[in-house]
Amino acid sequence: MPQSGLFAGHEWRISPTPFPLGPRLGKELEKLGRILLQFYKATNLLYRKSAEGKLPEWVAPLLDQGKPESLVSLQRDQNLRHELPRVIRPDILLTEEGFSITELDSVPGGIGLTGWLNQCYQGLSQDDESQADSDALIIGGARGMIEGFSGIFGNHQRVHVIVSEESETYRPEMEWLCQQIAPQRDIQVRSTDFTEFQDGDAAYRFFELFDLANINNAEELFKRARENKLELTPTPKSFFEEKLVFSLLWNRNLREFWRQELGQGFLRTLQNHIPYTWTIDPEPLPPHAAYPELGLTDWQQLKTLSQKERRLILKISGFAPEAWGARGVHLGSDLSTEDWSLVVDQAMRRFETNPHILQRFTKPRTVESNWFDFDARELVPMAGRVRLCPYYFVHGNGDQARTKLGGCLATICPADKKIIHGMSDAIMTPCSIN
Repeated sequence: MPQSGLFAGHEWRISPTPFPLGPRLGKELEKLGRILLQFYKATNLLYRKSAEGKLPEWVAPLLDQGKPESLVSLQRDQNLRHELPRVIRPDILLTEEGFSITELDSVPGGIGLTGWLNQCYQGLSQDDESQADSDALIIGGARGMIEGFSGIFGNHQRVHVIVSEESETYRPEMEWLCQQIAPQRDIQVRSTDFTEFQDGDAAYRFFELFDLANINNAEELFKRARENKLELTPTPKSFFEEKLVFSLLWNRNLREFWRQELGQGFLRTLQNHIPYTWTIDPEPLPPHAAYPELGLTDWQQLKTLSQKERRLILKISGFAPEAWGARGVHLGSDLSTEDWSLVVDQAMRRFETNPHILQRFTKPRTVESNWFDFDARELVPMAGRVRLCPYYFVHGNGDQARTKLGGCLATICPADKKIIHGMSDAIMTPCSIN
């Protein structure tokens, strides 16, 4: 391990081998980056045209709910109109039917961790003479994450990685990552008090937009980005941090827009892999109307569903401290009727400030894995469920923008865990194509 660690205060179980993906899944993940980039482009266009009154006018206000006016003004700035996130990380659950994309993260942790794991396991495979063509084994190879992240800054030679106090857990991995890139460009991790920017610099925003009140240099960062004096990524557009964009993908009123902007093939791929998603809007429906796929005529009726019918995930959409990690995520079938009723009430009550979404739950399939117990000095078998996190880096601009798959992190949680996320009982390992 690097001397300063990777995740401050966090541990995980170590696998002796990378997590193997079959060739078919490997090819699907390789193609997925291009599709997700097009989805981001379409989402950006949908928001902008809605704000201008040229597409359904209800979309932009929905995505703006709970945001300060200064942030709404910023994300509508004409100088930023074409800006997109340059790191795209989906959360993918392996299921019996294939895989399910439950979230998209444009400010993801784990970039440095995955880069270090790739480098470490790639080195182990090279030491093993039985491994032929080891560069093809680990997704991204030893340098994929490092070169992928470095490439999002184009030709900018001076880069500042701004890590907030909220994101302090990830500071060690970003410091390691910057050390790997440093021979090629001047890149350093900075605190939120740093303001010594120069014209032509680039900056990476490692903080969520809900936390702006605690980011001392945010105003200077955004001012320079609006004036084209500084290249800032991820772009300060809060709708890219809202999970409810998945509900827009499923909204029938927008079907023709998605078909036109994505193409039928990309749209079909996304809808095959993104669970049906609804926004919890407490506005009453007419008595003769119902929510599609659910047959409910009022969100209060969610409370009356049986435990079997509650195979649904309820979670906050974004712009809140509990909107990342496993916080604010509730599996209906895992809660008592009383507890489920409480989270439903909370979702309806917070709609104006923090919209919530409802999503179909597909149980991740069980896989067999192993981890090494360093105290007992033995290999321990473990049945687990898997979340894959492929990291796509966007290089180039406009029509020339392309995604590069830098690596893929597998988080394998014990099979009795209902919600899959990073935890001390989980195995974390890079992925390979076997």
